[in-house]
Amino acid sequence: MTSASKHYDVVILGCGLGALATAALLARRSWRVLILGQGWLRPTYTYDGLTLARRPFTFLSASSPAWGRVLVELAQSQTFRRRLSSLDPMLQVLAPDMRLDLPPDTQLFAREIDREFPAVRRVVDDLYAELARTNAAADAAFERDVVWPPGGFWERRETSRVLATLPYLDGTDFLVEFPRDHAFREVVTAPAVFASDLGDNVPAFALARLHGAWTRGVSRLADGEDELIDFLLDRVRAHGGDTRLADRASELVHKGGKVRGVIVDGDDAPIGVTFVVSDMATPQLLDLAKGFEPSRSEKDPDVDPSGARFVVSMVVRPEGLPQQLATESFLLPKSGRPVHLQKVPGASPDTVLLIAEALIEDDGADLERTREEILGTVMEFLPFIERHILICDSPHDGRPLWDFRNPTSGDPRIGHESWGLRAQMVDRSRLRASGGSMEPELMVPRFRVTPPQLAGLAGEPIRTGLGNVFVTGRSVLPALGQEGELLAAWGVARVITRSDRRKEKMLREMWSKVELS
Repeated sequence: MTSASKHYDVVILGCGLGALATAALLARRSWRVLILGQGWLRPTYTYDGLTLARRPFTFLSASSPAWGRVLVELAQSQTFRRRLSSLDPMLQVLAPDMRLDLPPDTQLFAREIDREFPAVRRVVDDLYAELARTNAAADAAFERDVVWPPGGFWERRETSRVLATLPYLDGTDFLVEFPRDHAFREVVTAPAVFASDLGDNVPAFALARLHGAWTRGVSRLADGEDELIDFLLDRVRAHGGDTRLADRASELVHKGGKVRGVIVDGDDAPIGVTFVVSDMATPQLLDLAKGFEPSRSEKDPDVDPSGARFVVSMVVRPEGLPQQLATESFLLPKSGRPVHLQKVPGASPDTVLLIAEALIEDDGADLERTREEILGTVMEFLPFIERHILICDSPHDGRPLWDFRNPTSGDPRIGHESWGLRAQMVDRSRLRASGGSMEPELMVPRFRVTPPQLAGLAGEPIRTGLGNVFVTGRSVLPALGQEGELLAAWGVARVITRSDRRKEKMLREMWSKVELS
């Protein structure tokens, strides 16, 4: 290998939650960290002064002990808590014959159940008492300093002991008291399925845990995902780390089964490195290690993309929205895909940004009419929005942006004739200067794991075929969503820290001071 121009203890590829949490923890533990954006894109872009979104963001893991441990170690618990505000209602579920709000106040929630589901009021009470017990058990388990998912013998032994304390890992249906076709089943499962990164067969414990994340109190950040990313990047910089978000690694230079350097696209000399951590799936990451053929055991699971998340964002005037529309809503049409609808303030006081997300079963599906399908579902539940919609776009289908503000009779019709919508077609090249992309952007994938790992919770191991390369992305603990990324991040940070006895001793001393304080 050509002599390295610089050396870092850890190079982080990507800006996913798990990757940045790992970076912040290791920087705090005195490791020299470099973050490369690896093609990461900000969650929003603009057109003509109006903000559009690539993806929704709900910080469901804000109440997780996995995130709490990160904040404690970063000494940021109080500071970060001041950034959060609570949603009321926490979420809303809309169906053709139902509108159910889930407020944090238990008495108001009971009134909502009495109004919509009086026949099963007792069953619902019993369900949420059971969910409270399940989440208490999960909190106790995820507070433990173990590796999720485990690797070696001792890790498996530690984690198995903790795993044994969790309920519903045998696949028992915690909704068994509800009839198979009862509407309340979907009230419970739909938000949980959207929060999971597992493409199908989300295990019962994960459904219970994720619904609990939605209903134990949802917190929001004023600037959403941007604020969380910037918070973690600031922590890395505060502890001496470097961040180069516009750069990407073009090659991992390896020798003897380990990465020795990272070549940044456009640089001549590689950067020396001791460890590499990424939010990419393992196959994509190892593609950067040219000539490396990872060995594969029969016990290794197949973790394959299984569907993805298709996002449509639209800017509307606020008078076109019902006052009762919550920040987080789930639209359950009689036919077609359910939609997660997020309402956030627009770029100006007289606009609102709606971010609609649907789960696509096949990531190779034809997306030509998906934008119309999702817009049609939104219009079904918000019947006056067509009079107030200003622009609409999706980053995934490569089609022009729709501008509804000044259409003419010569502009193409949008959707069904009954919608009465025409729009000017805005070429995607006009979005590039303001953060948009000319080409279709990849959708966020979901995963299928065969055979299921760790009672259906895990996917890829955190370790890869290269001995000093780790992953912390959505593919590691896909069933648990954001919390899975944080658990993987903690595990990777623990493994790396324990490779250096001096830093491990410093960490133990630091935690002793935290406990004494």
